[in-house]
Amino acid sequence: SVSRASPNLTFVPACLPPDPMEVEELQHFVSNSKRLFVMTGAGISTESGIPDYRSEGVGLYARTDRRPVQHAEFIRSASARQRYWARNFVGWPQFSSHQPNQAHLVLRDWEKLGKLHWLVTQNVDALHTKAGSQRMTELHGCTHRVFCLACGDRILRSELQEHFEALNPTWKAEALDVAPDGDVFLTDEQVRNFHVPACRKCGGILKPDVTFFGDTVSQEKVSFVHQRLAESDSMLVAGSSMQVYSGYRFALAAREKKLPIAVLNIGPTRLDHFASLKLNSRCGELLPLIV
Repeated sequence: SVSRASPNLTFVPACLPPDPMEVEELQHFVSNSKRLFVMTGAGISTESGIPDYRSEGVGLYARTDRRPVQHAEFIRSASARQRYWARNFVGWPQFSSHQPNQAHLVLRDWEKLGKLHWLVTQNVDALHTKAGSQRMTELHGCTHRVFCLACGDRILRSELQEHFEALNPTWKAEALDVAPDGDVFLTDEQVRNFHVPACRKCGGILKPDVTFFGDTVSQEKVSFVHQRLAESDSMLVAGSSMQVYSGYRFALAAREKKLPIAVLNIGPTRLDHFASLKLNSRCGELLPLIV
């Protein structure tokens, strides 16, 4: 049931095709798993045309000096929020149009077959949801939802786009390059006249339902994921170097439980020294080969 959409390799680091021995090793790993716990990162979405932050040569950090918005800055600074939302407004049509690739669809199929016990994604792009995954936790939230910091009211990001358009009927800016979180590059001059709506219910500050850099994942969500991991018998990390502790902690917990861990990622990861299996291939190229 996996469609054959052509991958977008613009933001995928160069790598060799899957080695038949690697395919066999991963097949053995998956076949031996009855309750597989999967964690995905930005590297699973690069084949959908969304850049990651850290990949050598093609990641955002390698190509630019741009850094994502910090939580504290967004909370305390109206100008930071104006800059964030102006850039996000411009990038949203392109960012929200990205579609799942082969890897997302394979993981959905594993869930349907009862092989995948739980999926945890560090991504905020909604591609696993679009693919149809249901047994899933979005560890860092999702850009497709927005909430009010004051009253907690929630709206869809697509609905907020309409509010932006109504408030800024003559404002225009061109998206030159979209970041992993949907941000684009704009000058201060372009941003200056952009109007940001307040919460429709209480007039509070609107924030995307994501964990910004410098913020922490809720203890409730962390505990929930630990419970799903405790029910699992193996862990597969796909498309993540695990540099961010919010995800890395679950790999440490899996190691403590002595679960076998397989890592599928182009380039080195934080888990390489204790993973049972390390594979340097594209997620969308190797995962569909596993039965």
